Amino acid sequence: MRKKTMIRLLFLLGLVFLILAGCKGKSVAEENILERSKQNNTITWGVKYDTRLFGMMDIKSSTVQGFDIDIAKAITQEILGKDGKAEFVEVTSKTRIPLLKNGNIDAIIATMTITDERKKQVDFSDVYFDAGQSLLVKKGSPIKSVDELNAETTVLAVKGSTSAVNIREHAPDAKILELENYAEAFTALQSGQGDAMTTDNAILLGMADENPDYTLAGGTFTNEPYGIAINKGQTEFLDAVNQALKELIANGTYDQIYQKWFPDTTQGKVN
Repeated sequence: MRKKTMIRLLFLLGLVFLILAGCKGKSVAEENILERSKQNNTITWGVKYDTRLFGMMDIKSSTVQGFDIDIAKAITQEILGKDGKAEFVEVTSKTRIPLLKNGNIDAIIATMTITDERKKQVDFSDVYFDAGQSLLVKKGSPIKSVDELNAETTVLAVKGSTSAVNIREHAPDAKILELENYAEAFTALQSGQGDAMTTDNAILLGMADENPDYTLAGGTFTNEPYGIAINKGQTEFLDAVNQALKELIANGTYDQIYQKWFPDTTQGKVN
């Protein structure tokens, strides 16, 4: 008798579990982001807090500021209207995709290069910043592009970076001096140990902004464009973001934001 009672109890518990499992709603990450954002009048963006010109925390105002931030705000208003709210969550290169996958953020706009490997995990919007490798030189330098690097020139790069590999491919005759980090490489450039420094134009633009005696030479010589990352399966939201980007470019808002953060160059600008 006791055995039959236990069997019935287990059966009932199993039935309750199945019913509860069937009634369980979608996870936050699986919800339709476009519908939810319209209901909440808010889009939550993952952004950098430590990248000059793109996403940097301003201590005085306690707000994050930069090109990525302004583009996110503009896209939010295009999708939700003028009263739409853009909320920001700090991400790093390591945390941004996990936070997106977990539903903590709706999209990533954080100097994220579009790559085939990343496309396996997320979908990307159209390009919003045409990033790529470039050269930083002192103003007045005779070096105007990567084509002018030769056996008489020394290029500074960071050890083990793809920048060092790329510069050897594009300027095989140039001397390459590899340093431990960007700070050391720029210090070496200032002290005359090299004629140019090379890495992504986004990083170099930040350096030039802090050090007006330096400028970017020529355009980019690699193609590493930035896109907005959105979770797989969120096609409606992705389409809305792409349409918003097109509108911002067409109505001149994109150009205004670009000129605000990069007034002395067209490097990275999309049309």
